[in-house]
Amino acid sequence: MKAIATATIDSTAINFTHKIQTRGFDLVADEPVESGGQNAGPAPYEYVLAGLAACTAITLRMYAEHKGWDVGQLHVDLTLLKDREGNTRIERVLKTNATLDEEQWAGLLRTAEKTPVTLTLRNGAEIVTERG
Repeated sequence: MKAIATATIDSTAINFTHKIQTRGFDLVADEPVESGGQNAGPAPYEYVLAGLAACTAITLRMYAEHKGWDVGQLHVDLTLLKDREGNTRIERVLKTNATLDEEQWAGLLRTAEKTPVTLTLRNGAEIVTERG
């Protein structure tokens, strides 16, 4: 297998606040105050949604450019929902300030369903944990 992304995380002295490093970028993860954190950064599920939103917007932009379409400014809204049984659903809403016809919208919606992160989340990923 070929590595396509890496990330490392280190705890801090502040409760749930953690420092993340990925490809030279420094990020922070934390929990909201109501969950015992300091709200110093996005929570883990928010990073999952951010990754899905970014992948969606980037993939749709690539698709539109390939088709020669002006899709204007893309906007992706995501909400992660869980029920009492632990079932999870992500709702995704696409918006743009461009005027698109039905064929263009159909192409964008079809493409959104096949973005790399969408497929990874739908199909799952093997996670192997070992002692370092």
